[in-house]
Amino acid sequence: MEFLKIDGSFGEGGGQIIRSAITLSAITKKPIRLENIRRNRKKDGLRPQHLTAIKILGNICNAEIIGNEIGSTFVEFVPHEIEDRVLEENVGTAGSISLIMQVLIPAIAFCKKKLELSITGGTDVAWSPTAEYTKQVLSEAYSRMGINFSMEIKRRGYYPKGNGLINLQISPSKQLQPINLKKRITKEAKLFCSFSKISKEVIDNSIQKIQEKLQEEKFQITTTVSNDKALDEGSSLLIMSKDSDSIVGIDSLFDKKTQDFRPKIHQEFINSKFSVDEHLSDMLVLPASLTKEMSIFQVDKISSHLETNLYVTSKMTGCKYGIGKIDDGFEVRIVGTSDSSI
Repeated sequence: MEFLKIDGSFGEGGGQIIRSAITLSAITKKPIRLENIRRNRKKDGLRPQHLTAIKILGNICNAEIIGNEIGSTFVEFVPHEIEDRVLEENVGTAGSISLIMQVLIPAIAFCKKKLELSITGGTDVAWSPTAEYTKQVLSEAYSRMGINFSMEIKRRGYYPKGNGLINLQISPSKQLQPINLKKRITKEAKLFCSFSKISKEVIDNSIQKIQEKLQEEKFQITTTVSNDKALDEGSSLLIMSKDSDSIVGIDSLFDKKTQDFRPKIHQEFINSKFSVDEHLSDMLVLPASLTKEMSIFQVDKISSHLETNLYVTSKMTGCKYGIGKIDDGFEVRIVGTSDSSI
């Protein structure tokens, strides 16, 4: 059997390249061999959340897998036909559920299948999108591209115990569409905050400071705050906006040492005046690589995650892309594959 080899140390050299490669493998039915997985990280090789993503997707597409164990620096993934499934899974740690969902949603939707998944793990943890970001920002962007999913955050899960619970439903994609986003127009912003075992007064004070800074910039604000039970103390905040030309979300976890959210998170949102935020930019690459037309979006910086996804998708789908410098930012153009079998 001939494997398409992917260098897992390319670009940011972390979990992003794993997630994108196995997702595209399941969609394109191309066997892959991932090598040098997380080679430059403090702990190289696969971690629990990577194992869970590979395991669930492998189960759904009846894949033959070699190397799917903690610390493994290579994985061989041979996919077969994806099937409709109803599953219950547990990451077993506070590993990010949102990152696992990034694997499952495109694979299931593109292959026109259904998935009902109840998954336990981390909902709001470091180095990953918060659950609210996935629910509000990613779902908005994906729905414009013809990818539909719904998620219910039943229980929050913070580090170190996790134990958050999300119910996810993914529907078949009827027709995949390119996305064209240029620049934010709206002056409306939404704030979503969830917290557990932290003083409401402390949370309210943090949010009020952010609201005041946004109001100084003439933003009209809608705020939703919820006290949700969890095993660990924690809180997450999302500031987002959307209009016909933009989808922007900036999120942050509560810092227990400073007793506040990330400094100047409001300024990050204000400065994100282009059509997408840094994190959404890399999440759009995979679906854009599978459309037959050109997708266009603008972002203030080119992240290592974005570079990694452009590398993986072009290698696996044959999509073409270009990055152009514009005033204070960059424009990304992606022309997807014309392979009608995908």
